[in-house]
Amino acid sequence: MGEISIKINIADRVYPLRVETAEEEIIRHAAKLVNERIKELQENYAVRDKQDLLSMCVLQYATGMIKAERSAQQHEEGVEEKVHELDSLLTDFFKK
Repeated sequence: MGEISIKINIADRVYPLRVETAEEEIIRHAAKLVNERIKELQENYAVRDKQDLLSMCVLQYATGMIKAERSAQQHEEGVEEKVHELDSLLTDFFKK
């Protein structure tokens, strides 16, 4: 599709980016989520430094990503095990 230039505001700073057209909506949504999370952290904790708020936000998102990756991996392993069981059942069935 091609690249476009956009400006993203995160924690009151503007970042010019060149992104694929198809990714623009995702990037804007991600920036919105980060800003909302920073606002929540700022309201709930006595932290005012933007760098600290960004660090806390990144840590929360990274933790969530790691949990999701582990969950997906466990799910894949479960599916793989079921496929092997099904394969064994079918092999036994067709041997008869």
